[in-house]
Amino acid sequence: MSAHRDTQVEGRLFAIIGATGTGKSDLSLDLAEAVAARGRPAEVVNADAMQLYRGMDIGTAKLGVAERRGVPHHLFDVLDVTEDAAVARYQQDARAAIDDILARGRHAILVGGSGLYVSSVLFDFRFPPRDEALRAQLESELEQQGAGALYARLQERDPTTAGRVDPQNGRRIVRALEILALGESTHGAALPDEPVVWRPATVIGLTMDRARLVERLDRRVERMWADGMLDETARLRERGLERGKTASRAIGYAQALAQLKGERTETEAIAETQALTRRYARRQVSWFKRYADVRWVEAGAADAEALADEI
Repeated sequence: MSAHRDTQVEGRLFAIIGATGTGKSDLSLDLAEAVAARGRPAEVVNADAMQLYRGMDIGTAKLGVAERRGVPHHLFDVLDVTEDAAVARYQQDARAAIDDILARGRHAILVGGSGLYVSSVLFDFRFPPRDEALRAQLESELEQQGAGALYARLQERDPTTAGRVDPQNGRRIVRALEILALGESTHGAALPDEPVVWRPATVIGLTMDRARLVERLDRRVERMWADGMLDETARLRERGLERGKTASRAIGYAQALAQLKGERTETEAIAETQALTRRYARRQVSWFKRYADVRWVEAGAADAEALADEI
């Protein structure tokens, strides 16, 4: 009997997932308002790796404080651009935030499109050890030899993981090689075939027709530059952006940096950002399609009131 009462007191975990540009942030706020109107407030927990960074706003489509409709938000603006975003650390912080929210009788809404970050919270991901000296050595090799050479090495040593890693993602390739060198099995930078759930969660996935999504993403990149992406990147450069191994490689920011250094024209920087964003969206769709028990809804058609009524 008491166990039933405890379950009723504790809040519920939601996750809103999907490709970039599908309206996850808007739905999270709609849902938070709908459940609050029914007597139980909700709080949002970020699962977008780049929105962890202070000052990376335009290029990540981060909601400003004034746009959050009074809904508490967690794990936004918690890192300087010189710091490395590590999913193992994020997992601990996000789960602690969710535990706290639920224990206070509120609902927690996990929102984001960074597949590994979302999965690290929802499922029982265990992360292999790190070796900073080895990592530095591999980072140096990445600089000297390029991602292609290190990817070939990963293909030779662990073809399964290589098949799951973007050949252009030097950071992910370095991490996989680091784990292998430490004698560990890689976590594959992918969702396990049979993931163990951390906590029961209602997972809502947003979908959008590919042609419509591509058009939307291309226009969003153009708006980023029109809204001051280059100026934002210049300010972050003064705060050490180029020293940040994670932040400096973020889609959009890497291209804006190249434009600032005269290595790309604005047209080239925008076009490259558009191409990389489209490719990233494809990878997100592939990642999240492997999730079981997702309520897939068309972007813009999700009924937050109906979802709230089901609780």
